[in-house]
Amino acid sequence: MTVRESARYLTEGLRPHACDGCGTTVLVKKNSLQHTSVQWQSDTAACPLLGPLVSGCALLRDSIERAVRDGSIEVPTDD
Repeated sequence: MTVRESARYLTEGLRPHACDGCGTTVLVKKNSLQHTSVQWQSDTAACPLLGPLVSGCALLRDSIERAVRDGSIEVPTDD
């Protein structure tokens, strides 16, 4: 994979998503039902549940899963 292809893979398809829990907006891309890419647009301190020992925010994960269910974040299908 070239540098350009890598950069496109990491950024293409990202959609803004506001967490239902705290309102923090992140960029989200679903690569499959199991794989979610999240890019923070602000310091993670904006999330009241994240700390140095926490690997993720359950409220944000649940919020993204809800967005997948309601269709506002799409999951690609294998054609």
